[in-house]
Amino acid sequence: MTTYGSFPGTRPRRLRTTPAMRRMVAETRLHPADFILPAFVREGVSEPVPIEAMPGVVQHTRDSLKKAAAEAVAAGVSGIMLFGVPEESKKDALGTPGTDPDGILQVALRDVRAEVGDELLVMSDLCLDETVDHGHCGVLDSEGRVDNDATLERYAEMAQVQADAGAHVVGPSGMMDGQIGVVRDALDQIGREDVAILAYTAKYASAFYGPFREAVGSSLKGDRKTYQQDPANARESLRELALDLEEGADMVMVKPAGPYLDILARVADAVDVPVAAYQISGEYSMVEAAAEKGWIDRDRAILETLTGIKRAGARNILTYWATEAAQKLGR
Repeated sequence: MTTYGSFPGTRPRRLRTTPAMRRMVAETRLHPADFILPAFVREGVSEPVPIEAMPGVVQHTRDSLKKAAAEAVAAGVSGIMLFGVPEESKKDALGTPGTDPDGILQVALRDVRAEVGDELLVMSDLCLDETVDHGHCGVLDSEGRVDNDATLERYAEMAQVQADAGAHVVGPSGMMDGQIGVVRDALDQIGREDVAILAYTAKYASAFYGPFREAVGSSLKGDRKTYQQDPANARESLRELALDLEEGADMVMVKPAGPYLDILARVADAVDVPVAAYQISGEYSMVEAAAEKGWIDRDRAILETLTGIKRAGARNILTYWATEAAQKLGR
């Protein structure tokens, strides 16, 4: 046999010979505590409503949401991120359901806290898009543009009512300039220094949000390119990161996850706070659709995508497979 350099003495395949060997030398390990479950709760429905574009995901009733939260606890999942879907007739230009103590998100926060207490981190999406009649993440000015500073006033109110309703963590997701500082001040003003902020630090204007629009009953016309980040830009994320940390973010996040693993890795390398990534609706739906057609092995694909996200630097992953993946890992 011809010898090439260190071969045949050095054979990396020795460390791939059996499942036990591969498990022992694995550099990245998934754990149920890595996961956060995004969940939708819809006002005025008596049964969970399937989301056509996201097979297996539903808009919950209040009761089915409590059951989902309990299942997440049993599986070892760390958190649940709640999105409220109000009745269409209640939406308006200011997103009034988002600051109404009896709005669906606030009601759901109280329900879940009553169900699971502190066994699960109860998180709330802090954004106006689900509650406004125009579908944008903020208040519009007279020319139909998103008014950054007027929106911040609404975010401050939302933070306070969400904290009062029981959120352990709020997630400002609208990509308004200054949103983390305003939310932190609003929480501190009511003595809620204990409520943490998960900053949507690098949230890109992605095509992969498509199925989410159905999930939250979005009324959006146009796009969000004036406030969400341009997919072409990377250094911009580090600027957003520095601002969020300066303003008081406790945790930071990259969204979407899969198409932006390079951004995730750069953010994770740059900070000493927990870093999360959101495996969004389009990422989920692509795997489910391909698996339904028999083109890929569904279970392997799920765990492979989650492993890739963690390998890139995410300490926590928001994924619609959170409970299912945690159960698989537990087995």
